[in-house]
Amino acid sequence: MNAVKLTETIAVAGQISLEQVPQIAAAGYKVLVNNRPDGEEAGQPGSAQFAAAALAAGLDYYHLPVTALDFPGAGVTQMARLFDDESRPLFAFCRSGTRCTNLWVATRSGDARRQAAERARSLGYDLGMAARVAP
Repeated sequence: MNAVKLTETIAVAGQISLEQVPQIAAAGYKVLVNNRPDGEEAGQPGSAQFAAAALAAGLDYYHLPVTALDFPGAGVTQMARLFDDESRPLFAFCRSGTRCTNLWVATRSGDARRQAAERARSLGYDLGMAARVAP
């Protein structure tokens, strides 16, 4: 698993396996967010499977799917609240980590958005989706 720490309490990754969910909990994360729509790619575990694995590992689980076409998606307000809750470290995944990172940037405002964008770019993320969302 190639997790990238955006902040001390937020990490993102590309597609994870069900077997990696306990490792995420063991690393201290409290929230697992799946930003992939079910069936986006053949062989990808479904949200119900991740929900069960998260429950077994003691993680809160959220399925907030978003694509490049519907970015930032219907769950953007909830995603912002989850990102903002530093008391519950968050691990989010999508196909590559890019959508999750764009969501993080898009849900910031003012100086925090500028700093988030700088951090994301320094990690090599394309922020084309976040750029379409007004600050």
